[in-house]
Amino acid sequence: MRLWSDRRLRLSLTGLGAQYLLALLAVGAFSVNTGNNLLYLVFALMLGLFLVSGILSRRALQGLRVAGLEEGNLFARVRGGIRLRLRDAGRGRVRGLELHLTMVDGTVEPGFLGAASRVGETLVVLQVRAAHRGWTRLRSLEFRTRFPFGLLEKSRFLELNQSVLVLPHPRTPPARPASWRGEGQRSLAQEGTSSPEGSRPLRVGDAPGRVHWKRTAQRGQPWVRTFEEERPMGLHLRLDLTAWAPGRPFERELERLSGAVLQARLQKLDISLELQGAEGIRVYRGHAVCWRTLALAQAAGTGEGESVISAAAQPPIS
Repeated sequence: MRLWSDRRLRLSLTGLGAQYLLALLAVGAFSVNTGNNLLYLVFALMLGLFLVSGILSRRALQGLRVAGLEEGNLFARVRGGIRLRLRDAGRGRVRGLELHLTMVDGTVEPGFLGAASRVGETLVVLQVRAAHRGWTRLRSLEFRTRFPFGLLEKSRFLELNQSVLVLPHPRTPPARPASWRGEGQRSLAQEGTSSPEGSRPLRVGDAPGRVHWKRTAQRGQPWVRTFEEERPMGLHLRLDLTAWAPGRPFERELERLSGAVLQARLQKLDISLELQGAEGIRVYRGHAVCWRTLALAQAAGTGEGESVISAAAQPPIS
């Protein structure tokens, strides 16, 4: 039952509130017909409780404003979090609020705010599931409460009109493709922190300056020095936009590359992306930068090309 509404505030009766209102009217009618002072007193107390419920629930909606909104790493078709930072001017009063966020081409689970912090900002994480990669829009934020007695429900709407970037779904790439051959064994020494530790046979990608000449002469085959605090080499991704046509195959390829970026991040490997398009070849470095680049990539060809995932022989240069 809708009692009153304006542009940003809405008031409605709950089921319990409707039953309470009927009981209130019944007590009022009996008190008028019988002239019983006790019934008048009960009617006044019930009416006061009903009014207090409306006043307190409205106060619970006042004094809150959105200080910021961060999407983090939000992937398509995967549940992720949007961090909502709220600032409270009500000095930590009890709220009891449900937070409902409206998102284009996506669903958002409601959040809850019991009481905001007296100083600084309060962080609320809302769980989001977006349908497609690319830019999407957050339309509005609704604060909804039945505090304190559940008789009335008030809602306050805030227009957000803010865009967030949804990253490609991180599809798991094939296990150890041919282009990854040797990745698990190749490494780079950290300059300034590593020291000679031993030696091992020469592998593809080892620098000639690391050859251990004495051990090579003893064993009759090339050996190289090993160092402490060596780190695995990173991955280098290559994608030719001019070789792909828009469609599901291209989206699956972006998802495969996104999965490779995720695996590199979990394994703490460097990552670089070489993107070839109509404007030439551009190289991007870093997990977040590569993800955002893949999220905004658009096919510019007519066929189904092939991207490459390979071990980076040197740290990528942006």
